[in-house]
Amino acid sequence: MNLSIVIPLLNEQESLPELHNWIVKVMQAHNYSYEILFIDDGSTDASWNVIEKLSHENPNVKGIRFLRNYGKSQALHAGFAKAQGDVVITMDADLQDSPDEIPELFRLITEDNYDLVSGWKKKRYDSVVAKNIPSKLFNWAARKTSGVKLNDFNCGLKAYKNIVIKNIEVSGEMHRYIPVLAKNAGFGKIGEKVVIHQARKYGNSKFGMSRFVNGFLDLITIWFLSTFGKRPMHLFGLLGSIMFLIGFLFAFYLGIDKLFINTSGRLITERPQFYLSLTAMLIGTQLFLAGFLGEIILRTKNNEERYKISEELGRKS
Repeated sequence: MNLSIVIPLLNEQESLPELHNWIVKVMQAHNYSYEILFIDDGSTDASWNVIEKLSHENPNVKGIRFLRNYGKSQALHAGFAKAQGDVVITMDADLQDSPDEIPELFRLITEDNYDLVSGWKKKRYDSVVAKNIPSKLFNWAARKTSGVKLNDFNCGLKAYKNIVIKNIEVSGEMHRYIPVLAKNAGFGKIGEKVVIHQARKYGNSKFGMSRFVNGFLDLITIWFLSTFGKRPMHLFGLLGSIMFLIGFLFAFYLGIDKLFINTSGRLITERPQFYLSLTAMLIGTQLFLAGFLGEIILRTKNNEERYKISEELGRKS
């Protein structure tokens, strides 16, 4: 199979027939073998009825239905698990992504050998204040933090080699950072293509300003995991050692001061420096232990994975 088109959606009943017909027209024009995977993320309108109708008319149409809204990341994860095509295309269901972009995306993956190609909506038809400006800030922060040089991380129109989507796990709200997840998994050839952005034809946007707040929080998470996920002791151990050393030096100073300098002064426990030093040593110890436990958990997980691999190799031999 050449292509799997994965389309997460929420309450898009009006746009689905038009989107389906548009995709089919492109597939037939280029003689692609394909499947269309509609992921209904808990729609409350007639979206699922439309998907069932389309699947009866076209055997290449398949659907997955969530009983409630789980989010775009979970919808993509479910679609990736089922996708069979050599190249996987993701796109939104609101007709703002053009299926006419698919042939060039397919060529970039198959001929230019990119692992992943992300769309770039250079000219947008969204509100400048509500989406464009926050999006530019978000993309700038994502570039600086991740090292992936893309202009539009949040574009829903992307193309992947099948092996890429089978080796990453999209959870939480990490769909914005799939290129970063792919890079961390070892897929370094990531490209970008300017794509057409169309004004929404039906319904309203399902995303508010809160997505940018969540996006920045997720960015911090993925930065931490990519930087210290394999070596938690390097962060927690370092911070813990510094905090403990500061507290110890405070306590040492207080002891010297009490024993040899201010022998007739007030008790150490009456001085605020004592509690600062005690707090610093306690926090330092806790941070160090957090790093130590993280290393133990990580090593245990790695050992389990190595055992599974060796067991699998043993069965094959």
